Amino acid sequence: MKKEHETLQKREKQPQSAMSISQASNTTESTSVTETLSSFTPSPSFSPSPCSIDESYKYIFLPLCYSLTFFFSLTLNSVVLVRSCRRYGGCRHGNAPRRWTTSLIYMVNLATTDLMYGLSLPFLVASYMLQDRWVFGDFMCRLVRFLFYFNLYCSIFFLTCISVHRYLGICHPMRTITLESRGAVRGTCAMVWVVVFVLTCPIFRFAQTGYEEGGGDVVGGGPNVFVNCWDDAIDNEFAEYVPYGLVLHLLGFFVPFTIIAWCYSQVVRTIFRTLHSPSSSQHSHYIRRRRKSIKTIITITLLFALCFLPFHVTRTLFLLLRRGQMGGCNAMKTISICYKVTRPLASCNAWLNALLYFLTGDKSVPCCDTASRHDHHRNPSLWPLRILRKDRVGEKEEVKREKKTEKKKEGEIRRDNESKSSGIVF
Repeated sequence: MKKEHETLQKREKQPQSAMSISQASNTTESTSVTETLSSFTPSPSFSPSPCSIDESYKYIFLPLCYSLTFFFSLTLNSVVLVRSCRRYGGCRHGNAPRRWTTSLIYMVNLATTDLMYGLSLPFLVASYMLQDRWVFGDFMCRLVRFLFYFNLYCSIFFLTCISVHRYLGICHPMRTITLESRGAVRGTCAMVWVVVFVLTCPIFRFAQTGYEEGGGDVVGGGPNVFVNCWDDAIDNEFAEYVPYGLVLHLLGFFVPFTIIAWCYSQVVRTIFRTLHSPSSSQHSHYIRRRRKSIKTIITITLLFALCFLPFHVTRTLFLLLRRGQMGGCNAMKTISICYKVTRPLASCNAWLNALLYFLTGDKSVPCCDTASRHDHHRNPSLWPLRILRKDRVGEKEEVKREKKTEKKKEGEIRRDNESKSSGIVF
């Protein structure tokens, strides 16, 4: 009986031990599977999106637009900088080198930041052509994203400084003489570089590489995972990025755009007043010049709004929708497409400034012209958009010049330059 009882106990223990062995093996297998999956997901950014958006169009559209922007920006801005340097070092009147004007200082800074912006685009072109795959490393990802926005907002800030400079020079010429010195303008430009750097340096923290699951074939039984360079922030840090992105848009664009619109509206108002003044009514040439200046200012404001306003409006809505604060999936898809399409518009400003210089610059006076001894008072043909030069010649001096027939040509040249409200850049 004892032997039978022991035999029954052994038979009862055998399935329990078999079950424990089976459970142990299952636990080991699940652990190995978990480790395998965890090795595939080294980044917290690898998370499913609740709203699937087809962005296949951007792999053709964005590389094409950015390639054209890179070509035109590199070519045109390089020529502007070379001509500016040649004017400073190679163009002379007698033994004295030509002096830099305040407009030239602004132009050189604007062309420099536009050129730097264009140089950051080839990396983005390569990434989009590889369908969002980033092969340049995490540091280059952060640097390229930083340069993209840093130079974008530097360009906006320099255009804002130019509009303020023109407003003060045209509407309050006698009160702001010290602000128009070359030293003051250099200090303003240096401050712009510093302020924009402080404003955009958080991009170094948020922009980074992350792993993303893509479509296509499954390799080796695992998911198709590739490295992506995130434009704003990875998923688990996006909520922290949204407040910064909104502040960046507010201070980097909406406030400068308001300042530009107000300054140029006041300048146009001042020109309208001068059109009906007694001194200008005697010279139809002045009237034509100032009417042309009004059209130019309107063109500048519209081009600025066309380049930057759609991009910042759609990007602001994109940040809010992606965070889930409003709208639905359909709204997210629409805004996402509009945001991607308007990005090249903002990039176009990098070469539009230089293009306007070539289209509207005064080509009648070459760089090294020494024929006129008054040429050093001119803003040379380095300026896109000659708007509103301050009239520093009184009415009595104009009458005296008109009476002196032997200096008629000289008087015409001087009035032509000084009656223009300014020679500035876009």
